[in-house]
Amino acid sequence: MKITGYEIYEVSIPTRRKHTWASSTVDVGQGYAIMKITTDAGIEGFGEATAMPEWGGDIGRYYGESAGTTRVVMRQNLFPAIEGMDPFDIDRIHRKMDLAIRGYNYAKAAVDIALYDIMGKAVDKPVYMLLGGQYRRAIPIAHSLGVVMDVDAAVEEAVAACAEGIKTIKMKGGLDVKRDLVLMERLRRALGPDIHILVDANQGYPSPKEAIKWGTLMDEYDLQYLEQPVEGLMQMRQVTQGLRCPVCADESCWTIADALDIVRFGAADYISIYTTKAGGLYNARTIARIAENAGIRCNVNGSGEFGVGNAANLHMACCARNIDLASVFPITHIEGMEQTKVAAHWYTDDIIKKPFRYEDGCLIVPDGPGLGIEVDMDKIRKYEVK
Repeated sequence: MKITGYEIYEVSIPTRRKHTWASSTVDVGQGYAIMKITTDAGIEGFGEATAMPEWGGDIGRYYGESAGTTRVVMRQNLFPAIEGMDPFDIDRIHRKMDLAIRGYNYAKAAVDIALYDIMGKAVDKPVYMLLGGQYRRAIPIAHSLGVVMDVDAAVEEAVAACAEGIKTIKMKGGLDVKRDLVLMERLRRALGPDIHILVDANQGYPSPKEAIKWGTLMDEYDLQYLEQPVEGLMQMRQVTQGLRCPVCADESCWTIADALDIVRFGAADYISIYTTKAGGLYNARTIARIAENAGIRCNVNGSGEFGVGNAANLHMACCARNIDLASVFPITHIEGMEQTKVAAHWYTDDIIKKPFRYEDGCLIVPDGPGLGIEVDMDKIRKYEVK
């Protein structure tokens, strides 16, 4: 089997409400790249690049991307490097892509995910079987509260989400430390002792000492963990050493080398793995193995993927023993097949024909060949950015 061609579609889907965080100003889901790769065997696979220009690594270490950069990089660099290769030759494909152009992990992730979809379809197995098997079929979902939400509205939404089965609330913070503390206290009072509450500052706190100060105050209300409070591994290490509650690395962990550095420096207690930041499922699975051997718990996080990227996330989240923290994935809503009113309800529609099943606060991993989804080309055309 040989890789013979590709197509890229830039897609935007309306959101239920605007969702931003400390380092972003643009709403999620506005201009993601959906990639289709074709083969000479007639098997095609789909990948997704949730590329955002404002999203990058610590201190400019990795740069933002967009659907436009995905198009250019695929046309000029990635496809010429992998055309004619066997999709199963995934290690060499990643090597070829890395030699063709440095960085652009989101574009490479779209290629990687599409190739795993092809491989799974070729052997009639779900992608998770290609990643080592399935540790769990149900992935717990965390409901995310945007950083610009009014405190009263955020509390009301969290209560509604938990009434629909959610057991973990992720509170975006980092812009106003006093607001973060007030919201943490209000959430705990409204939700009771059994709901997990975590805070994601997206590098927003101005210094490690201030992150320690405010993290300690929030931990009085049983903070599950503090995600990416500051920017840079040494700053993260200070916060990790100074707090009683766990600290999770997100922006600080993109690549396999980043994961090794986190272990070496003791920079975080947890790691948030993305299929996209890592450059695809192949590299993300390696990060999970590094974390597992270092005794680090993980989740699989994302940037509000549509159905293609969400499928990849679900396969990744089920395949490792140490990926046991709740993940921030949208609960897929197809127009006319809505599953929740509030809980993880990011988009008003999607580009796949059937939603992933939602049960008791969890999304169920699909069992079909490849990603286990059927892409709706009519929906892609409907939401395609021209």
